[in-house]
Amino acid sequence: MKKINILLVGISVLLLTSCKQEAVKPKVTYDATKGKVKSRLDTTQIEVADLPIQMEGTNYLIHPVGDLSISEGRTKSSYGSTSADRVSFTISNTSEFEITGYLRNLKFQQIGSDSIKVLTDKPVLIQTATYLKTIADKTKQQIMVYTMADRDTNKDGKLDTSDIKTLYISEISGKKLMKLSPELQDLIDWNLVESKNRLYFRTIEDANKNGQFDKNDILYYHFVDLSNLGWVVMDYKPV
Repeated sequence: MKKINILLVGISVLLLTSCKQEAVKPKVTYDATKGKVKSRLDTTQIEVADLPIQMEGTNYLIHPVGDLSISEGRTKSSYGSTSADRVSFTISNTSEFEITGYLRNLKFQQIGSDSIKVLTDKPVLIQTATYLKTIADKTKQQIMVYTMADRDTNKDGKLDTSDIKTLYISEISGKKLMKLSPELQDLIDWNLVESKNRLYFRTIEDANKNGQFDKNDILYYHFVDLSNLGWVVMDYKPV
């Protein structure tokens, strides 16, 4: 009995140690000489596209592009259980004015044209793409806002949600794609204030360069005036 208790304690310690190591996985890994990070993208995945989406009041189709989702599963047959891969061809979810998922790109096609334009030719992982319908109603400008990872900041060989999240903006056509959040600052959240036609957002800087974003780091506050297409990021200090 004593040996069993010792064994159980040992297993518990190993599990706790494992969880602790997972919790402190850095979100940013800095180059030892230059403090820079590089982009990487898994090229072994199979790329597929969902059926196109048209946001209300716009003249463009949006084609979400992502990786084919394949998971292992078990199926029953007359000879018993067998292993089989389960394939999901759906890569995105769509609400009224937003597309969500883990997308490798978006492609834009003007109604009446066969030409399709990609949002970006760089490796990215798009998590949300939001059409600012209320801004379009007020200013006649049709704008998309994106949250995405655009660099393999933790250098684990993958571009995924473990990397820094960034904020981008573009016209509804996918043109004029512009990064709003500062380099190597993790996006916390963003909010549209319709009465001022402003897009507000917060970011955090890894000030102590420990690879984590926590209470010891620095918060920054920004906004962009969407009244015209001359998008300029402005800083402000509410605290």
